[in-house]
Amino acid sequence: MSKFLITSRSICSLKLIQRCYSVKEVASAIDLELFGTVYRTDKMTNIGSSIISKLSKKLHLQKNHPLEKVKSKIVDHFHGNYRSRHGGCIFASIDNLNPIVSVDQNFDGLLVPKDHVSRSKIDNYYINTDYVLRSHTTAHERDLIKSGWNAFLNTGDCYRRDEIDRTHYPVFHQTEGVRIFEQHEIFQDSLDDSLRLIEKNPTKRTFEKQELITLDATKFLEFNLKYTLSKLVEHLFGQDVEMRWVDAYFPFTHPSWELEVKFNDEWIEMLGCGILEQKILQSSGAPDKVGWAFGLGLERFAMRLYDIPDIRLFWSEDERFLGQFRSSNDQKFKPFSKYPPSYKDISFWANSDFSANDLFEIVRGVSGDVIEEMTLLDQFTHPKTQKQSFCYRITYRAMDRTLFDSEVNMLQEEIRNQVQKQLKVELR
Repeated sequence: MSKFLITSRSICSLKLIQRCYSVKEVASAIDLELFGTVYRTDKMTNIGSSIISKLSKKLHLQKNHPLEKVKSKIVDHFHGNYRSRHGGCIFASIDNLNPIVSVDQNFDGLLVPKDHVSRSKIDNYYINTDYVLRSHTTAHERDLIKSGWNAFLNTGDCYRRDEIDRTHYPVFHQTEGVRIFEQHEIFQDSLDDSLRLIEKNPTKRTFEKQELITLDATKFLEFNLKYTLSKLVEHLFGQDVEMRWVDAYFPFTHPSWELEVKFNDEWIEMLGCGILEQKILQSSGAPDKVGWAFGLGLERFAMRLYDIPDIRLFWSEDERFLGQFRSSNDQKFKPFSKYPPSYKDISFWANSDFSANDLFEIVRGVSGDVIEEMTLLDQFTHPKTQKQSFCYRITYRAMDRTLFDSEVNMLQEEIRNQVQKQLKVELR
């Protein structure tokens, strides 16, 4: 049996007992070696070689990359505007934590229910039953608070199995911001000695507050969080930018909000935020403190800030793309070419356990980034067999060249073969 080895600067490697191509073949291997640690694979393993090859790219650390530029703008804003009375920056900046985290870090410790859809194998990349590629930088929140940080910005690459179109990609980059307050920081100027952060006796959870945090502290945190994020968005998009707050739900904050920004008469959700669940602070060794947190996607901000039309461009090594961001000016992206699309359809009968994300993962594994979009054209259920029929249109379009018909046909045939083999579907 031959070995198949993927390496990237000798930092991240995948060692298999047999030659690997598909996600299912990866899962059948005995060991995965990632960042120098060996992981035993099991029934939960669903990470393929195409994702493993991205693990050491760290686009948010590549000088003059648009994602690095947005991250730097965010960090510079916080460092310039939030300083202690001794002159030091309040917010620590962290951007080099390992993307492989435990299931406890990614879900359990953040109060994500066992049956929550966000934990599913369909939506995440599992190393094995115990370890997963982080789906958000919030996975490090408890550890950083335990380490004594009261305010930090943590940026990193995150991984979620997702659909194929111009705004979704299985790897994205996120900045989480957290700020923790003590009693004297919130009520130091108050003449009312009765004001406190934590309720003496837990109250009933309501729409506007948690059981353990007082209403006074909650209102302060909400104002401080929304003011902080409004100033950040104004810094990035200008003083005249239109914003609005929308109520939201996240397992690790309450109350929670999303911030929407208006672009070309359309409201776009830009980030999520909220008041930290007190149970998280308790488990992090800070039971007498309160705080807020937010998470924003760098790709979403960069696409709006620089008018980048396709998320695949962030992974381009084409100098015509990267060269546009080496100047200090915030110029808009100028398309260097528009290559013609090629359309192919794939139709099949599938069983009840079919998942679109499994299909997208196979397609990405075969074609890489030469597919611009996959659109569901038709779906129906056979009245007798109850089998479901799906028809997807695949738009082939590379970012840097024209695709030949022979190349598209070969990719399409391989996609059909792998879809039939891995998903056990009946091609039509």
